[in-house]
Amino acid sequence: MEEKTAKDTLCDSPSVKAMHYSTCQSPTPVSRLAARLVIVSLLAVTFPAAMLAQAGDTTAASELAPGVAYRQFTDTRGPWAIYLVRVDLRRADVEIRNARAVDQLRGRERITDMVRRINTTGVRVLVAVNGDFFELKSGENENNQVIAGEWWKGLKVTDSPYDTYDNVHVQFGMDAARRPLMDRFILDGKAWARGVMTPIITLNFNPSGNPEGTALYTSRYGATTPRDTVRQTAEAPLASAGRRGDTLIFVRRGAVSASSGSHIPADGAVLAAYGTGARAKEIQAMADGDTVRVLLATLPRIQRSAGPAMIIGGWPRILRDGENVAGDAATVEGTISRNAEMRHPRTSVGFSRDSSTLFILAVDGRSENSGGMTLVELANMMHQLGAWQAMNFDGGGSTTMAIEGKVVNRPSDQAGERPVGSALLVVVKDVRKEKR
Repeated sequence: MEEKTAKDTLCDSPSVKAMHYSTCQSPTPVSRLAARLVIVSLLAVTFPAAMLAQAGDTTAASELAPGVAYRQFTDTRGPWAIYLVRVDLRRADVEIRNARAVDQLRGRERITDMVRRINTTGVRVLVAVNGDFFELKSGENENNQVIAGEWWKGLKVTDSPYDTYDNVHVQFGMDAARRPLMDRFILDGKAWARGVMTPIITLNFNPSGNPEGTALYTSRYGATTPRDTVRQTAEAPLASAGRRGDTLIFVRRGAVSASSGSHIPADGAVLAAYGTGARAKEIQAMADGDTVRVLLATLPRIQRSAGPAMIIGGWPRILRDGENVAGDAATVEGTISRNAEMRHPRTSVGFSRDSSTLFILAVDGRSENSGGMTLVELANMMHQLGAWQAMNFDGGGSTTMAIEGKVVNRPSDQAGERPVGSALLVVVKDVRKEKR
């Protein structure tokens, strides 16, 4: 079948036919240059720039909901089989969410099972893709996690065994005003009691390997705090007393434990200090009934916002302000060469320069029909499609995109869809119900 040129596509469109543009007729030699200029102008008006940049043939396309468009297309340069979702972030009835497998800090679950479970909560999940890198055995994700404004995990250094050096990886998020975010966020945690500020180094994660450290454990971590048999421990149970803006209010309840493994109150938390330094003495000095104020924020700060509504991690950033920075990943974020420089199935998220459009992309790999992408190739594709900021999610056998609960790509694992640790979701809300 003969492939149509951009001019043929333009001239075949009903809107252009109705206008009877002379450029769609065979031009004379004298008018050929002028005709080409007119065609270029018309293309710019008729088709979005991102659409013109897409190489290959569209094999499926649909509007999943107002403001949410899905397109599946091929590109012979790979060859690549590519799956793209564009989301208009200005629509109040569309929300970007992240979800944890089995709704717990640890565990793995297939994307389609996550969608099925979340759909029972009264929302409609249009799109779901795999998210952050995770530990295969436990399913725990490596980066910060904020879900619906609640901190599930907070770190200053990414919890990854695969870095060539310890550092913090890039993360994607949304603020309370529905603006997209992308940065190498670290937890900025602080606790105040009796006028003394105690820094919180980690949330729901044991800061092991250091002579001292502090951590806050919520019920998301589990029933008890982790055992630490190496360092002296002081653990103070806290009962929740509400919040004021971005500050959580707790009341000290019960005795401070001199050992780890304390019970975590279902409606509260445990503030733990490890080692024999000043932090342990500060927590030991907290008396029963004391008010403890806890701030959980990010560095860098999220501008004009009380805090993140969601954060989900990945590795690494591939576009910064329209520039392909994937080639710097090994230096900036310590990526290993087999991940960055070889072709693999990929999952990516990014947003436009004006922050109004979100791009979610999956690329098949490890097959004759689709060879996968390097990180540099992935960045180039995201930029061609219209992204100004973009990052890489977990890929390989984890790469999965589900549309309306059905997998549309071809996961590379022989067993098919892989259970993963987290997912990024596009959800349709009923705005009328929320206003009641």
